[in-house]
Amino acid sequence: MNINTEYLMRCIHTLQMALAQLPQYDENDIWYDIYRAACIKEFELVLEQSGSLLKKRLRPYFASNGQADQLTFKNLFRHAAKHGLISVASCERWLEYRDHRNDTAHLYGAGFAEKTLALLPQFIADAAELALVIGEGADD
Repeated sequence: MNINTEYLMRCIHTLQMALAQLPQYDENDIWYDIYRAACIKEFELVLEQSGSLLKKRLRPYFASNGQADQLTFKNLFRHAAKHGLISVASCERWLEYRDHRNDTAHLYGAGFAEKTLALLPQFIADAAELALVIGEGADD
Protein backbone atom coordinates (compact mmCIF):
# COMPACT_ATOMS: atom_id res chain seq x y z
CA MET A 1 0.00 0.00 0.00
CA ASN A 2 1.41 3.35 -1.02
CA ILE A 3 1.01 6.07 1.61
CA ASN A 4 1.34 9.49 0.04
CA THR A 5 3.18 11.86 2.38
CA GLU A 6 3.54 14.67 -0.15
CA TYR A 7 1.02 17.01 1.51
CA LEU A 8 2.46 16.31 4.95
CA MET A 9 5.96 17.11 3.72
CA ARG A 10 4.69 20.33 2.11
CA CYS A 11 3.05 21.38 5.38
CA ILE A 12 6.26 20.65 7.29
CA HIS A 13 8.23 22.73 4.79
CA THR A 14 5.70 25.58 5.04
CA LEU A 15 6.01 25.47 8.82
CA GLN A 16 9.80 25.59 8.58
CA MET A 17 9.66 28.58 6.23
CA ALA A 18 7.15 30.50 8.36
CA LEU A 19 9.20 29.87 11.51
CA ALA A 20 12.36 31.02 9.75
CA GLN A 21 10.71 34.35 8.85
CA LEU A 22 9.75 35.29 12.42
CA PRO A 23 13.14 36.57 13.61
CA GLN A 24 13.14 39.14 10.79
CA TYR A 25 10.31 41.08 12.42
CA ASP A 26 9.71 42.86 15.68
CA GLU A 27 6.94 41.37 17.82
CA ASN A 28 4.93 44.58 17.32
CA ASP A 29 5.07 44.28 13.52
CA ILE A 30 1.99 42.97 11.72
CA TRP A 31 4.22 40.64 9.68
CA TYR A 32 5.32 38.96 12.90
CA ASP A 33 1.66 38.31 13.70
CA ILE A 34 1.06 36.94 10.21
CA TYR A 35 4.00 34.52 10.34
CA ARG A 36 3.19 33.51 13.91
CA ALA A 37 -0.39 32.72 12.89
CA ALA A 38 0.92 30.73 9.93
CA CYS A 39 3.16 28.74 12.29
CA ILE A 40 0.26 27.92 14.60
CA LYS A 41 -1.99 26.86 11.73
CA GLU A 42 0.72 24.71 10.11
CA PHE A 43 1.46 23.12 13.48
CA GLU A 44 -2.19 22.10 13.64
CA LEU A 45 -2.21 20.83 10.04
CA VAL A 46 0.97 18.80 10.47
CA LEU A 47 -0.31 17.29 13.69
CA GLU A 48 -3.61 16.21 12.13
CA GLN A 49 -1.99 14.91 8.94
CA SER A 50 0.54 12.97 11.00
CA GLY A 51 -2.17 11.20 12.95
CA SER A 52 -4.22 10.45 9.85
CA LEU A 53 -1.30 9.00 7.91
CA LEU A 54 0.07 7.11 10.91
CA LYS A 55 -3.28 5.36 11.17
CA LYS A 56 -2.79 4.06 7.62
CA ARG A 57 0.76 3.01 8.44
CA LEU A 58 -0.41 1.04 11.48
CA ARG A 59 -3.17 -0.90 9.72
CA PRO A 60 -0.96 -3.93 8.92
CA TYR A 61 -0.42 -4.45 12.67
CA PHE A 62 -4.13 -5.06 13.29
CA ALA A 63 -6.54 -7.82 12.30
CA SER A 64 -8.66 -5.30 10.39
CA ASN A 65 -8.50 -1.72 9.18
CA GLY A 66 -11.46 -1.02 11.44
CA GLN A 67 -9.40 -1.78 14.54
CA ALA A 68 -6.77 0.75 13.51
CA ASP A 69 -9.44 3.28 12.55
CA GLN A 70 -10.89 3.16 16.07
CA LEU A 71 -7.65 4.24 17.74
CA THR A 72 -7.56 7.67 19.32
CA PHE A 73 -4.80 10.06 18.29
CA LYS A 74 -2.70 9.31 21.36
CA ASN A 75 -3.15 5.56 21.01
CA LEU A 76 -1.93 5.75 17.42
CA PHE A 77 1.40 7.03 18.69
CA ARG A 78 1.51 4.55 21.56
CA HIS A 79 1.07 1.71 19.07
CA ALA A 80 3.70 3.23 16.79
CA ALA A 81 6.16 3.10 19.70
CA LYS A 82 5.02 -0.40 20.66
CA HIS A 83 5.77 -1.64 17.14
CA GLY A 84 9.11 0.16 16.95
CA LEU A 85 8.08 2.71 14.34
CA ILE A 86 9.01 5.59 16.67
CA SER A 87 10.94 5.79 19.92
CA VAL A 88 9.26 5.99 23.31
CA ALA A 89 10.73 9.48 23.75
CA SER A 90 9.28 10.56 20.42
CA CYS A 91 5.91 9.08 21.40
CA GLU A 92 5.91 11.09 24.62
CA ARG A 93 6.64 14.29 22.68
CA TRP A 94 3.77 13.55 20.25
CA LEU A 95 1.42 13.13 23.20
CA GLU A 96 2.57 16.51 24.52
CA TYR A 97 2.09 18.07 21.08
CA ARG A 98 -1.49 16.77 21.06
CA ASP A 99 -2.17 18.15 24.53
CA HIS A 100 -0.75 21.47 23.43
CA ARG A 101 -2.90 21.43 20.28
CA ASN A 102 -6.00 20.74 22.34
CA ASP A 103 -5.14 23.82 24.38
CA THR A 104 -4.73 25.96 21.24
CA ALA A 105 -8.37 25.27 20.41
CA HIS A 106 -9.44 26.90 23.70
CA LEU A 107 -6.74 29.38 24.62
CA TYR A 108 -5.78 32.42 22.65
CA GLY A 109 -3.27 35.21 23.01
CA ALA A 110 0.31 36.07 22.27
CA GLY A 111 1.68 34.29 25.35
CA PHE A 112 0.16 30.98 24.37
CA ALA A 113 1.27 31.41 20.75
CA GLU A 114 4.82 32.03 21.93
CA LYS A 115 4.74 28.76 23.91
CA THR A 116 3.71 26.98 20.71
CA LEU A 117 6.59 28.59 18.82
CA ALA A 118 9.03 27.22 21.40
CA LEU A 119 7.85 23.67 20.58
CA LEU A 120 8.25 24.00 16.85
CA PRO A 121 11.93 23.17 16.21
CA GLN A 122 11.61 19.76 17.89
CA PHE A 123 8.14 19.27 16.43
CA ILE A 124 9.44 19.87 12.91
CA ALA A 125 12.22 17.32 13.44
CA ASP A 126 9.76 14.76 14.85
CA ALA A 127 7.27 15.35 12.04
CA ALA A 128 9.92 14.96 9.34
CA GLU A 129 11.11 11.73 10.94
CA LEU A 130 7.55 10.44 11.18
CA ALA A 131 6.89 11.29 7.53
CA LEU A 132 9.85 9.09 6.59
CA VAL A 133 8.55 6.25 8.75
CA ILE A 134 5.10 6.54 7.20
CA GLY A 135 6.58 6.60 3.71
CA GLU A 136 8.65 3.49 4.47
CA GLY A 137 5.39 1.62 4.98
CA ALA A 138 4.58 1.86 1.29
CA ASP A 139 6.15 -1.50 0.48
CA ASP A 140 5.09 -3.46 3.58
